[in-house]
Amino acid sequence: MKEQYILAIDQGTTSSRAIIFNNQSKIIGLGQVDFKQYYPHPGWVEHDAEEIWESQWKAIQIAIEKADITHSQIAAIGITNQRETTLIWDKISGEPVHKAIVWQDRRTSNMCDRLKSEGNIETFKRKTGLVIDAYFSGTKIKWFLDNVDGLKEKALNGEVCFGTIDSWLIWKLTKGQKFITDVTNASRTLIFNIHTLNWDEELLEILEIPSAILPEVVGCSEVVAHTADGLFDTSIPICGIAGDQQAALFGQLCIKKGMVKNTYGTGCFLLMNTGDKPVYSENNLLTTVAWKISGKVNYALEGSVFIGGAAVQWLRDGLGLINNADEIEELAKSEKDNGDVYFVPALSGLGAPYWDSYARGTIVGITRGTTKGHIARATLESIAFQVYDIVKSMEADSKAKGSELRVDGGAAVNNLLLQFQSDIFGFDVVRPTQLESTALGAAYLAGLAVEFWDNLDVLQSQWKKDKVFHPGMKASERDAFLHKWHRAIGRSKNWIE
Repeated sequence: MKEQYILAIDQGTTSSRAIIFNNQSKIIGLGQVDFKQYYPHPGWVEHDAEEIWESQWKAIQIAIEKADITHSQIAAIGITNQRETTLIWDKISGEPVHKAIVWQDRRTSNMCDRLKSEGNIETFKRKTGLVIDAYFSGTKIKWFLDNVDGLKEKALNGEVCFGTIDSWLIWKLTKGQKFITDVTNASRTLIFNIHTLNWDEELLEILEIPSAILPEVVGCSEVVAHTADGLFDTSIPICGIAGDQQAALFGQLCIKKGMVKNTYGTGCFLLMNTGDKPVYSENNLLTTVAWKISGKVNYALEGSVFIGGAAVQWLRDGLGLINNADEIEELAKSEKDNGDVYFVPALSGLGAPYWDSYARGTIVGITRGTTKGHIARATLESIAFQVYDIVKSMEADSKAKGSELRVDGGAAVNNLLLQFQSDIFGFDVVRPTQLESTALGAAYLAGLAVEFWDNLDVLQSQWKKDKVFHPGMKASERDAFLHKWHRAIGRSKNWIE
């Protein structure tokens, strides 16, 4: 029998990727296809769901071709995806009723303010582990129902489907035979009870969302569907599903209580495994489902930075300071320090622990001597500062000091960023040899379901460190940096009246 492989689908905010992994967790084929971002109004961000599918299918074909394998050599498919991005499509035609509303979109901020003023904060937090914010899917669904002609009636009749991107991809891969989501994506919707692991009737009533449009919720590592005839030469089991950050937590093998990872992507997402019980945050973090495997649920604390790597993209696309993102480190190193410049990249509000939809991007400390290098360095430092704020909140909630941070994502190749991150934390930052933790997590979940890997011990033996960054900054210097950073945060908060 020919060697078998796992296909991991990694559908992100700006590109769709597909990666083929072998039994040693090595990449043998990778496809990546960008797709368009739509900004119809300030603060609004949309995707075309059909473009997402087309880009994802193209990425899959590229990965298989580069791996030089047959379809029958794919033992299983794992799916991981940008979370909270919200889509509604027609159950019969399969056509989206509107462009998808992306997780970064802030159009429902006023709706969230109204929900808070009506006394719903604790109800949602107790049941979902989340704060009421435009980030999550629930208010996006309500926006669709309130603003797309005739949609409310169709929803009541069960003629349309709501899904996050995992649901949409599985619908397409099965040609409409399976309408499902997993517990991790469901836990980010604002309408899913993380204790009962069911859609919550009270929350659905508050948001006026009919249960008829909701997908079935499944576990993260079990055979839940098979690909439809005509897509591949053979039917392939779909058996790993997790939202991108939970997949990265699993891919980093943070499987023990207290382990922490950060993904430096478009945003930054920091998760701490809290074991089999949800830990409620007193410091504006989120409580979320980490995964459900063999009927057992793990929970996590999460802090989200809305603009991480996207700040570097803005330097490239918005200001034209660099031609590609890889140039940021060299430009930042052209200056020995930040020149007292601080950048708060609240380009779509501030996430945890501030949760300020009305904050906006701010650069402070500019003088006549400020250079592109200072701005570049301030941009990288801003990513590290935002992650620092979340880790401090996590330490307070978990009542434990951090000792190590495992990192992944595109910006984790940046040595300057990771060294600064370690310096301001005062503990080690660990970069693994395999930075594709998100796709790897999806592959692991799928592979375990079909016994491609025997158990977690096998996976742990394959996880290797690439580089460990040790702190080297004096405490007084660190305190000075943080003092100015928090002053800059104060300048950016509540900018939009």
